[in-house]
Amino acid sequence: MGLYQEHPAGLDEVDVIIAGGGTAGCVVASRLASADRNLSVLVIEGGMNNYQDPSIVNIGLFFPHIMPGSKTTLFYPAKASEHLAGRELAIPCGGVLGGGSSINMAMYSRAQRIDFDAWNMPGWSADEMLPYLKKLETYHGKGSMDVHGHDGPVHISRGTWDGGVSEDDFMSAAVKAGYPEVDDVASLSAINSFGRANRYVSTDGRRQDAAHAYLHPRLQDGNHPNLHVVVESQVSRVVIEDGRATGVVFRPNPRFHPNGSSEVTVRARRLVVVSCGALGTPAVLERSGIGSSKVLASAGLPIIAENLGVGEGYEDHQLMGSAYKTNLGSRDTLSDMVFGLLSPEMIFKDRPEILGYNGQDATGKLRPTDEEAAALGPEFEAAWKDDFQSKPEKPIICMTLLNCVPGVPGEGVAPGQYIGSTSFVLYPYSSGHVHITGPGIDDPLDFETGFLSDEKGLDVKQHIWAYKKQREIMRRMDCFRGEVAPWHPAFAPGSAAAVVETDGPLPAEVQNIVYSEEDDKAIAEFVRRRADTTWHSMGTCKMKPREKGGAVDAELNVYGVKGLKVADLSIAPSNVGANTNNTALAIGERAADIFIKELGL
Repeated sequence: MGLYQEHPAGLDEVDVIIAGGGTAGCVVASRLASADRNLSVLVIEGGMNNYQDPSIVNIGLFFPHIMPGSKTTLFYPAKASEHLAGRELAIPCGGVLGGGSSINMAMYSRAQRIDFDAWNMPGWSADEMLPYLKKLETYHGKGSMDVHGHDGPVHISRGTWDGGVSEDDFMSAAVKAGYPEVDDVASLSAINSFGRANRYVSTDGRRQDAAHAYLHPRLQDGNHPNLHVVVESQVSRVVIEDGRATGVVFRPNPRFHPNGSSEVTVRARRLVVVSCGALGTPAVLERSGIGSSKVLASAGLPIIAENLGVGEGYEDHQLMGSAYKTNLGSRDTLSDMVFGLLSPEMIFKDRPEILGYNGQDATGKLRPTDEEAAALGPEFEAAWKDDFQSKPEKPIICMTLLNCVPGVPGEGVAPGQYIGSTSFVLYPYSSGHVHITGPGIDDPLDFETGFLSDEKGLDVKQHIWAYKKQREIMRRMDCFRGEVAPWHPAFAPGSAAAVVETDGPLPAEVQNIVYSEEDDKAIAEFVRRRADTTWHSMGTCKMKPREKGGAVDAELNVYGVKGLKVADLSIAPSNVGANTNNTALAIGERAADIFIKELGL
């Protein structure tokens, strides 16, 4: 029993191996270990242990995790794209025990009911997933407990601080712009409204990541000698014998063990579960000989199981952010921290309340009217009628108030008290792929995000609509003192949409900006220059019928191999209208239930 930084002597065979100790992997391992104390479970995680790491348990210190050189984050370089003005994005994913739940911004957001129903897989409908959504949480927020849990391992609360003045100001401005405030924006059906944000944080301000909520309690309670966790170790491939998964091969992660030993093989008597995330799981499967024969041949590997769904259909939520000047005080925003004027030591000493705060104060899911959809052009109107019009609870974007600039401030932005607005497209029409190029862990990936690549430009049109909507809300805030130019399109001089700077709030009867065709082109260009990841990678081993491009079935079996499962966001058949941490946790809970029943525990 225990947690190890390298493979312990004698641990050569277990009942179940879980390759990857991310969000879903922690859930699965914990539930299996508790279901039968005689079932030996081994988790192999490429990143380091996260236990009581101050930068992890305090969500207010998340910012270093997104910076280059972070030891808790994996950055997957994607190919340069003409659709992104030639940019090469680096997509971050969790690279630490607990995965993304250990280092994300901890925004509590849940998929819409219609998302699970759209998956159209037995056992995964909204009604069937609701018990798992409730099982995972202890909810301290407002709203009906019919859709929330009260005794789960993950606590949901507002934390130890909120934006106060700016939050109230934003909610008032949203109402002026036509969007009411609701008690529970995560009710699974809220639409065209805003709610005050809850977070994956306990009432005393501690991050609720999957490792601390599920795994560490079992590692330390003395009642789970059957649970083993090896960190800082990278799974290379699954061992497959006579069409069945019988173990895994892994190595010490050279990032932590530069003089580490050679590869290690551990056998699994009953089951292997791959849970390495949307960008890691396809690579493990392909290095194991599972995937497209064309991809494997190009990588110099023999094919063991033809599975055309592996690595295809990569999805994310394409994020845009805009920043605004305010008259707020230094204790009203997180700007001083973002500009490096408030060190972690100073935060612990002078502002400990913000350690349990993520800077995200309000959020909402929005959709256009039929008239607004038509104004985006005939191609978008046709897509709207096909995919949204008859689904009134299906939004197109998620919008969030941020109590600082929405990212690294950048050149030309002097320190000051700023707020931001972020919007991401929830159901993009663009998709990409991720595949191996060689047999080794260190061989580069063939990774294309596909961002903004849909032929009809529908994703860009959604961003144009979102930009205009968020700007109108922000302009109606009392603290508004103008736009931060680098965080807005380069509108032509004299345009009605040109950025402004004011000495006071805009008039109460301020009218919406009227955008010209040239203004729309400027927004589109801005989108292609600035759109980025929302850290919501998913869908690269979709749970769909094999003939429809699926990689796994409804029981999460990998097509073509026995005794091999996948349990992470890669299995999502289609996107969800929310931040994805909750969906990852729910997938973990549902997967654990499937495996427990199948193993007869």
